[in-house]
Amino acid sequence: MNPYQALVQEFEQEMANTRTVLARIPEDKLDWKVHPKSNTLRWVGSHLANIPHWVELAFHTESLDVAPVGGEPYKTPEAESVAAMLRLFDQNVESARGILSRAKADEFWKPWSLLRGGTVLFTMPRWQVVRTFVINHTIHHRGHLCVYLRLLDVPVPGLYGPSADDPA
Repeated sequence: MNPYQALVQEFEQEMANTRTVLARIPEDKLDWKVHPKSNTLRWVGSHLANIPHWVELAFHTESLDVAPVGGEPYKTPEAESVAAMLRLFDQNVESARGILSRAKADEFWKPWSLLRGGTVLFTMPRWQVVRTFVINHTIHHRGHLCVYLRLLDVPVPGLYGPSADDPA
């Protein structure tokens, strides 16, 4: 197995785990937040649904400016329901899966940049964008979502199947 296939396998595993957690979001709590300065459950779920789209950005563009001079800043689109989050997540994962499975080894090494206001924040190879800004970022916000779910007494699935407090 080449290292890119291993990255794709890791992507698949983390996306499957993430979908399981997203599906636990209670529809009636989408606007709940743990603290006034925190994001809503809707925002966290919507953000998780959108993160896999960054594979498409990384492989089909040279860069992204999240706050272009004279333009609209990047904003996470917020889903109107849990079902909409899951549909968006599934579409983004399917698109990313196709891109990653068709990419040639040299494409994983092409540089991609994130900018803010025209200033380059970083440039890294596409494989590293997938690892850090898709996989690791997804894991981070999945943990964020799990804390919210715990605070709402929603059973959180474990890495190796249902958790001890999960009746399923």
